[in-house]
Amino acid sequence: MTAAPAPEGTTGQQGRNDVRFWSVDSAPRRFASKVPQHAAPLTLALFSVIAFALLWAVNEIPALDALFPHNDLVFAPAQGSHAVAVRIFVISFLSAFALTCDRSILRRAQVLLDMVGSYVALCLLMDLMAHLLLWQTHIVLSLHVIEIASGLTGFAVFAFKLLERGEMPARIRLRINTRKTRSVALRLIVVTLVAAGIAWYVASLNLWLEQALRHLTLLGGIGPGVFLFLPTFFTLLYLGARVEAHLAPLADFSPDLTIFVPAHNEEYIIADTIRAMDVAATRYDGHVELLVMNNNSSDRTAEVAAAALAACTALSGRVIDVPKPGKANALNAGLDAVETEYCVRVDADTQLGPDSLRLAMRHFADPQVGVVGGVPLPPGGGLFDRARFLEVAVKHAFYSVAFGTIDSVVGIPGMFSVYRTELPRDLGGFVEGMNGEDTDISLRAGELGYRLVVDPKVRYISEVPATYRHMREQRTRWFRSTFHISARCRDLIFSRHGTVRGKIILPYMLINSARRAMMVPLLLFGAIEYLTSFNAFNTLMWQSVVALTVGAPALMAMLCALLMRRPGAILYLPEYLLFRVMRAYFTLESMLSINIRAYGEHPYSRSALARPAPPSVRIA
Repeated sequence: MTAAPAPEGTTGQQGRNDVRFWSVDSAPRRFASKVPQHAAPLTLALFSVIAFALLWAVNEIPALDALFPHNDLVFAPAQGSHAVAVRIFVISFLSAFALTCDRSILRRAQVLLDMVGSYVALCLLMDLMAHLLLWQTHIVLSLHVIEIASGLTGFAVFAFKLLERGEMPARIRLRINTRKTRSVALRLIVVTLVAAGIAWYVASLNLWLEQALRHLTLLGGIGPGVFLFLPTFFTLLYLGARVEAHLAPLADFSPDLTIFVPAHNEEYIIADTIRAMDVAATRYDGHVELLVMNNNSSDRTAEVAAAALAACTALSGRVIDVPKPGKANALNAGLDAVETEYCVRVDADTQLGPDSLRLAMRHFADPQVGVVGGVPLPPGGGLFDRARFLEVAVKHAFYSVAFGTIDSVVGIPGMFSVYRTELPRDLGGFVEGMNGEDTDISLRAGELGYRLVVDPKVRYISEVPATYRHMREQRTRWFRSTFHISARCRDLIFSRHGTVRGKIILPYMLINSARRAMMVPLLLFGAIEYLTSFNAFNTLMWQSVVALTVGAPALMAMLCALLMRRPGAILYLPEYLLFRVMRAYFTLESMLSINIRAYGEHPYSRSALARPAPPSVRIA
């Protein structure tokens, strides 16, 4: 399938509104299928029924009420109360997902037994350890601690069982450089301890602000120390990255460059993209060549690009036809045509800032730097652009910069990424037939020992889908890529070679994807508990749900808007919070789009390295 082009002659905002994108990368053959609109609502409806039934049974059936005095499926001795019946929530979600993830009844049953059985077994082990702790030390754990551990366990079970049960790219052998692992791990430990100390100290002050945040439901039932730890941790990393950048001023470095742009039905915007590159080339001392890789377009992309290239004053270029569909095919054809030591990959809907090339190339004066990226800004004026700005401020301008302190940046977005040309070639080019080819190449470059740099001063305009349909396609593809990359590069997670990026950051990304997929079900679960009498022990239940889904993200978005020197962007907060809910819904759809294999396969088995799994059939 291909993208439906915008009507001839449309440009700008009208072109954004008219584009209806779908390509072979939207649902890579074998690994994913197009998700019908009813799939996620069906999963959520089934989840609600199962959750209500379990809550009713545990609360209303006398035998079960006596067996589970904490109104959750907890056997462990515990004190205190819980904000949410986490185990019932997780079991309900795993069950609903398993029962709707595939057309085959047998495969659904296998996934159900595997996911729910694994989670129950781990919870029983957790409860047994709590009993042993009481027996040996007379210490009774807080129910709050048990529920948090149960939630994290549920996220991990879902993520790794889906990695095991889903059709995934074959594992490849990776070259992993562990030379810097100890120094990076030491930095991580120091920052963790300092962040924990700061969070504990602030919590001990019992400040009026804490009470105000509780009143506004931004803390809910979460202790301020727990609430503060992660923001403090990442803020310290971010400040460390900025201090290091300040102490290591960069000199101008301007070798010749080749930019290659994969373009599929980009008639409405490709001329703007080329003009922006020409402006950037005027501020760059080296020669810049532009290769427009026309990838099986059905509109006038090639003609419009050729006319725009002819009008350029600072760069030279040409259009190269790549008839085989797929962005990776266009990227590899472009990479093959590069004749310079450094190259730049730019998406066809990205307009470089005037100084993007000059600022990005300064980093390559350091021979340890392998890939450089920047911060993608929305063009403005679109339905989701204001929410996207806050998303960019948090994810790209804050978290990605912060990870540089511990040399653990995972991906440089393909919207704009600069490479030493030898690197992607040495790594075999861009992977075809899966999602996340940009993250895959930068991740493996980082594991070779090269530094990945995200420079917040390097800014560029990157297109944001202007319609719900286009946004759904984009985010389903993006969120699925985390699993494709983790499967292909599973040596980083499961092998004996240890790096922070592979042993901590990549698993964190998988678990975070699971958490995001469960966000909408969590809101539904909170509503069920709030509107019934099933959670009589804790009146702060709904505040805690709000704190987890709204409070912490809101405070982080406000901080990042200030760091971007855009305080007015705080006004975008309501749109951003709604956007996060929509994004979570798309994550659930993305997980449902993954094809299920007929048998489970351990992610690190020998067969995962070479033998392709047979195709399976997705729910219609």
